[in-house]
Amino acid sequence: MNKSDLVTAIAESTNLSKATAEKALDGFMDSIEGALSKGESVTLVGFGTFSVSEREARTGRNPQTGEPIQISAKKMPKFKPGKRLADSVK
Repeated sequence: MNKSDLVTAIAESTNLSKATAEKALDGFMDSIEGALSKGESVTLVGFGTFSVSEREARTGRNPQTGEPIQISAKKMPKFKPGKRLADSVK
């Protein structure tokens, strides 16, 4: 499912127009992105938790030459599914 399919599904399940459903989805994604950029987590009970994870600096290898390279530390978004979502996938 891509964004267009998701917008269509939201529009059908909520009786909203596709334009309104797309605005709602964009607002949802912007809100999560904004919270994560501030280092906050977003918890949707039953669905899951979006949070920020810190990766430590490490040494990797250049696959073409085999030379060791230094990979810098960085922050990455992380998602942990909630119980209801996890159970629905089983």
